[in-house]
Amino acid sequence: MIERYRKQILFDGVGEEGQQRLLNSRVALVGCGALGSVIAQTIVRAGFGFVRLIDRDFVDLSNLQRQVLYDESDVEQRLPKVVAAAVKLTAINSEIEIEPVLADVSFENIIDLTKDVDLIIDGTDNFEVRFLINDAAVETGTPWIHAGCVGSHGQVMTIIPGETPCLRCLMPEIPDPGSAETCDTAGVLASAIQVVASLQVVDAIKLLTGQKELISQSLTIVDVWDGSLRKLDISKLNESQTCPCCSQGDRVWLEGERGSQTSILCGRNSVQISPSTKMSLPFAELQERLEQMGEVKNNSFLLIFKPKESDHEITIFQNGRAIIGGTEDLSEARQLYARYLGY
Repeated sequence: MIERYRKQILFDGVGEEGQQRLLNSRVALVGCGALGSVIAQTIVRAGFGFVRLIDRDFVDLSNLQRQVLYDESDVEQRLPKVVAAAVKLTAINSEIEIEPVLADVSFENIIDLTKDVDLIIDGTDNFEVRFLINDAAVETGTPWIHAGCVGSHGQVMTIIPGETPCLRCLMPEIPDPGSAETCDTAGVLASAIQVVASLQVVDAIKLLTGQKELISQSLTIVDVWDGSLRKLDISKLNESQTCPCCSQGDRVWLEGERGSQTSILCGRNSVQISPSTKMSLPFAELQERLEQMGEVKNNSFLLIFKPKESDHEITIFQNGRAIIGGTEDLSEARQLYARYLGY
């Protein structure tokens, strides 16, 4: 085992004791897309002992430009990202434990998904989930590493509840729709993702090897196109103790008071719809019914339905969650969901 990590152990910042700490660590990675897939393979190679992979999506052709864990066979099989990722990661390092969880992170499951880990790493692509992670992390005292990437630039911020500012100290509210760039409007360079994810992993190693004093209270901003890296001091963001989350105990995201059940998926021309009630769809019965209205494929994890004479594609999960492809119109997506699923 030591031979596998020998070059990492030789680095003074890790050493044998640090490597053992990594092997004993437990991490939840929320999101296995662009950032998440780079993070996942890096921490698995580094020997993080337990990695819980959490993602709601399946592999699409447009992912392959930047989501390094996946290939064309995953696209052809329409595998959920966590399933494809777990296979690839186990082949990279069979000595650690990888737990794939196909789920849409919500206020109902976030605590269960993260309560038994030492660290949460943000591999998501939307602010709602990040604010939810922030609430859960502050509530449970679990460190987490936030990041975002679009175009050629990205940002990283490591949050240690009770010791550093939290995400809402930096950003009390989610940006208004249309006020911030997205990968749909600005695109994204794979090289920017690689750099941002690598910065996250470095901070993860510092934390998990017991060297949190090396974590700077800053927002790191990097742009690979112009080659710049800046650190903005955020240590005094909450000196006035006015943060609604970490100072005043506001947990509106964790309590389910904020957040939507319908969301546009970044870079996918797709809308996700999650049912408001728990359910378990009878796949066999549903497939038989939908086959009368179009083409249906089933890979045991999900149903893929293409209605006749339509450019839309509907991917349906066992719990009733669906991804409506071919539109970013929330109203149209809800109509299609109701038309074909009847819920």
